[in-house]
Amino acid sequence: MLQLKNSLIKNIAIILLLSSTVAVQGQKSTSNILTYSEYLGYVKKFHPRMKQANIKIAEGEATLMKARGAFDPKIEVDYQKKQFKATEYYSLLNSRFKIPTWYGIEVKASFDNAEGVYVNPQLSTPNSGLTSVGVTIPLGQGLWINERMTDLRKGKLQVQLSTAEQKLAAIEVVYEASVAYFDWLKAHNELKLYQDYVAFAETRKKGIITLIEQGDKPAIDSIEAGIIIKSRKINLQEAELKLAKAKLELATFLWIDNVPVELQDTIVPDESLQNTIINDLPFDRIATANAASETHPKIVALQRKIDILTLDQKLKANLLLPKLDVGYYYLSEPSYFDNYKWNDYKVGVNFTFPLFLRKERGTLNLAKLKLQDSQLDLSIERLQLDNKIIAGQTEISVLQNQISITKTLITDYTTMLISEERLFSFGESSMFLINSRENSLISSQISQINLENRYFNSYANLFRIMGILD
Repeated sequence: MLQLKNSLIKNIAIILLLSSTVAVQGQKSTSNILTYSEYLGYVKKFHPRMKQANIKIAEGEATLMKARGAFDPKIEVDYQKKQFKATEYYSLLNSRFKIPTWYGIEVKASFDNAEGVYVNPQLSTPNSGLTSVGVTIPLGQGLWINERMTDLRKGKLQVQLSTAEQKLAAIEVVYEASVAYFDWLKAHNELKLYQDYVAFAETRKKGIITLIEQGDKPAIDSIEAGIIIKSRKINLQEAELKLAKAKLELATFLWIDNVPVELQDTIVPDESLQNTIINDLPFDRIATANAASETHPKIVALQRKIDILTLDQKLKANLLLPKLDVGYYYLSEPSYFDNYKWNDYKVGVNFTFPLFLRKERGTLNLAKLKLQDSQLDLSIERLQLDNKIIAGQTEISVLQNQISITKTLITDYTTMLISEERLFSFGESSMFLINSRENSLISSQISQINLENRYFNSYANLFRIMGILD
């Protein structure tokens, strides 16, 4: 009696294979099975795209450092001298020390010294030079908000945005790696299925030949049995091709220390995934998580973009104010700096104001439109996330029911095949009917493999939608 296998792939196991490269790297496994969690561990730690995702955070921190540089104190020195035919035309020294502050105010200290026959009178200084200390205050544009203040705030927001984008990129890599692993497992199980049925068909043919030799069956049955073997071998070769492609796809996600890892043929998927998947992708996290939560990386990224655009709008609105800069500097010779004299000073006023403000108003309107567009994107994204989660949960529930029904179908088709073989042994059936029953059984088992593959893909996709990354 032909021994039939039970339903194939009750649980989808997601296993990864390590190659000889891994052994060289000291990551040798004591088993030819690599669990899903171990596979994801390699992906998260070594895959180049995961490292690229981490670069985003470094870029955000570099942007923040650049913005902070606008508040760095500055030293400026300018020295010029002209000597011609034993005559010193001029010797000019101008040095400045500036301290930018948060509210656009700049504190400045300077030392100037001018000597020579042809020095401009307004640049003339005492023999010991001239020092000054004072401030420049913007009373219109730039007091409460200015470009360097905005850049610093945007730099801090950019770090948060980069962190969210890094997490989204990492989640996408993990999802794609999971899909590749599930497809590899599916191809592996299909190959095992057809290997078993090729063996079944060959065993059956041997039994039929024996019956033919004994005169219990007609010779035509051996031809029918041979047709079944050839058909099963074609299916087996197709499964081998699928497995080879799945392995190549899987290998693109497996790296060790910047070296791609090839899969050994001896490495096989873990067939006990049903017991481990609960720990790798805990379903209760999906049930309790909130897609529209402010902690969702996609929501965080969009919100930070809105915050950046809000700062841009405020800066553009500030340009509607007149530009009025007032400066006051106390002047003194270095030796008399401690003797303050109110009548030694330098003041300046700089006023600019466009009459129609068309450029400024247009720039502000563009900033408002960009902000409104991003706010609408955020509202749409919240709704889409909620709907995708509901759809994903519904799909998982439907697939669970379909898998359960398929299992009962496999049991029924197995019973029908066993009964048909019993009738054949009694001479009341034919190879054609046995082949028909077996094809139905194989079809239901392939259907179960496909459903379970869809189930775990949907499961991983739901985690991607939720923005969950362990």
